[in-house]
Amino acid sequence: MADLKQFAEQLVNLTVKEVNELATILKDEYGIEPAAAAVVVAGGGEAAAAEEQTEFTVVLKEAGASKLAVVKAVKELTGLGLKEAKDLVDGTPANVKEGVSKDEAEGLKKALEEAGAVVELK
Repeated sequence: MADLKQFAEQLVNLTVKEVNELATILKDEYGIEPAAAAVVVAGGGEAAAAEEQTEFTVVLKEAGASKLAVVKAVKELTGLGLKEAKDLVDGTPANVKEGVSKDEAEGLKKALEEAGAVVELK
């Protein structure tokens, strides 16, 4: 029993680099896909970093002072018709786009903020 406890302690104290090396050995030499185990072994703080958010929702919080410019920006960025874009802006807070990449979300946010809107990424 003492050997297993010592082994468990060694696993818990592995660095991220060592966990990656262990995962490679398990995969290459034994055909085991250790993805879930690697996240558990990596520990609390590092596990959270491994689960970085990949999909974002762009939320229009308010149109701001230049509502017409925001309606035009929403129309161009989403491909909505003029009425649908106006309805979206009038219904703030509203989701402009959901499930987009970080780069796309930041681009949408920047374009909408340049038009005068208040935008949040979730």
